[in-house]
Amino acid sequence: MEEFNYLWLIPALPLLGAFINGAFGYHLQKRFGEKAITIIGVGLPWISFIVAVVAFIQLKGAPDGSILTNKLWTWVDVGQFNVNLAFGMDALSGMMALAVTFVGSLIHVYSVGYMHKDDGFWRFFSFLNLFMFAMLTLVLADNLLLMFVGWEGVGLCSYLLIGFWYKDLNNAKAGMKAFVVNRIGDFGFLIGFFILFWGLGGNWGDSGYQASGAFSLTFRELPALVTSMDSKLLWGIPLAALVGIFFFVGAAGKSAQIPLYVWLPDAMAGPTPVSALIHAATMVTAGVYMVARMNFVYILSPTAMTVVACVGALTALFAATIGCFQNDIKKVLAYSTVSQLGYMFIGVGVGAFWAGSYHLLTHAFFKACLFLGAGSVILAMHHEQDMRKMGGLAKPMPITRWTYLIACIAIAGFPIAAGFFSKDEILWKAFNSDALLIPGWVPWLLGFVAAGLTSFYMFRSYFMTFTGPTPKVHGHDPEEQPRTMTFVLAALAFGAVVLSLIGLPHLWTGYHSSIEHFLSPVFAGAAQLKTAGYGHAVEWGLMAASVGVAFLGLGIAWWLYRGRTNPIPERMKQRFAGIHKVVYNKYYVDEAYDATVVKGFMGLSRLSRWFDVHIIDGLVNGAGTLTRAVAWIDGAIDTYIVDGLVNLVARVVRLAGAKLRRIQTGRLPTYLAILVVGVVVLVVLTRFLLDLYS
Repeated sequence: MEEFNYLWLIPALPLLGAFINGAFGYHLQKRFGEKAITIIGVGLPWISFIVAVVAFIQLKGAPDGSILTNKLWTWVDVGQFNVNLAFGMDALSGMMALAVTFVGSLIHVYSVGYMHKDDGFWRFFSFLNLFMFAMLTLVLADNLLLMFVGWEGVGLCSYLLIGFWYKDLNNAKAGMKAFVVNRIGDFGFLIGFFILFWGLGGNWGDSGYQASGAFSLTFRELPALVTSMDSKLLWGIPLAALVGIFFFVGAAGKSAQIPLYVWLPDAMAGPTPVSALIHAATMVTAGVYMVARMNFVYILSPTAMTVVACVGALTALFAATIGCFQNDIKKVLAYSTVSQLGYMFIGVGVGAFWAGSYHLLTHAFFKACLFLGAGSVILAMHHEQDMRKMGGLAKPMPITRWTYLIACIAIAGFPIAAGFFSKDEILWKAFNSDALLIPGWVPWLLGFVAAGLTSFYMFRSYFMTFTGPTPKVHGHDPEEQPRTMTFVLAALAFGAVVLSLIGLPHLWTGYHSSIEHFLSPVFAGAAQLKTAGYGHAVEWGLMAASVGVAFLGLGIAWWLYRGRTNPIPERMKQRFAGIHKVVYNKYYVDEAYDATVVKGFMGLSRLSRWFDVHIIDGLVNGAGTLTRAVAWIDGAIDTYIVDGLVNLVARVVRLAGAKLRRIQTGRLPTYLAILVVGVVVLVVLTRFLLDLYS
């Protein structure tokens, strides 16, 4: 471990920008214009990127497996449990920090042009900065508890940004949907967290792990502790399997996997830069990062690994089929993200953690490029998103066209861009895996078919948008966007190509790729996983098949949609209207959720309300009525008996006083007369009494 005292600045700088623009942005924008907001909202993330680069350089110069640490203070200190507010950078978190700060900062630059003249310009950049802070906290957290703070932070920021234009009801609903679905996933994450915490703190005698001294949740200590408790069972199930599966429930929510993917397509309601940030650099990658970070748990459980790989493979294919039939350009990209995340989970699920992480990195560049390219098109089309109303934009928007095309090549899996090398490595590792409860060719086959569909629907979107006749938009020709936006597109497209250099496969060079070598210390435990042992011939064959299916998808899309003149798509739509309707409507999953889960919970809420009104409130109101009756009786007793007796005594005393008061006349003769009479009475009484007792 090496100390790097400025690591905290990486997340803190975007947080500072969020605070300044959030607290004072309205007045700053009103007085100084958008430039003041831009300097703060864009400048601080770029400084954060510079600090991340400096830290990364120091990490690269250290021995393999080194970690940069930065402890701020003790956060939790209860008994044997001790957690610090501390940040750490190893190979995995260093790669993620660079990706988040660089791609995120580029998206900030793009947003300056996209959100120009928006009334909430200051608020948008405050939320955008806060999003970066939350994601950077998540990836740089030194321990699991601090990572969960960032985990919840990105969920909050997604709600704020998806529903940014909250005056539109659909936007507000989309933000709420994302928030609720992620809370469901986070409930699973918390269960896994509590099981892990219970497992680490327990004392199981001879059957398992003996807690010795203080323990924490740092990612440096967890691998040894988790390995030590491997034999522990809960409900008859190995603890590692339960922890891994419940953690994956949280990952499925954050990273939009079956069955918790439904929020991500609706997230397109927010501004396009938000879509790019969520899909490329922040929130949806959090689940993949978490599984990769917790690799020491999954390595212990073939069951958990099988669940992750199978859900990822099914999601990759399922979302790809939906993407083939969407006409909203952002919805195509949304389902593309869901599908690509499925590939990442195939990678981490079969134990190829570095390959899944590499695809996360390449995806950040080409998916950000695609979304921001789509945003450029949407602005040129005056916020029209239906590709059927587009076409012919290659000529008026050459930079957007070429960068979008490069990103399509990357995601489709052609061996001239980084997407091919990361995705092909995942498919090869899946096919060659023998660490699952199912044959490795099963997730490979699902991913292979999805790869062909990916190539088809991405080039379908390209041909529908950029070829054919150029439409008029409100009587004007579409135009290329400002340089602040096109520069970002060019930088992302360049990154989507050059990142292939760090992932060249062993089959080509005879050496392990530099990204595999760099990440290998973090995933050292994965070396023990079994492989099927297939040779280079099989790997060459699978690679050729991947390229072939990518060309097949491109060819079909070129044939059907180039120039927008082929009548076959419309004929096929009419001939297979039933199938088209089902897939176009996303298999009616949202409707099924609405009919079952949503209406079920609404019915339960109404039942709970009836029970509350008629039973709980009835008992409370009955108790209140009884109490009032008892209080009335008590009041009557107090008023008429207790107070009556007290008042009677008072009246008697007052009456006696009134009578005795008459004796006081103030005349001396009267007093002397009374005295004489009194003396006489006493003499008589004395005499009488003496005679009586003598």
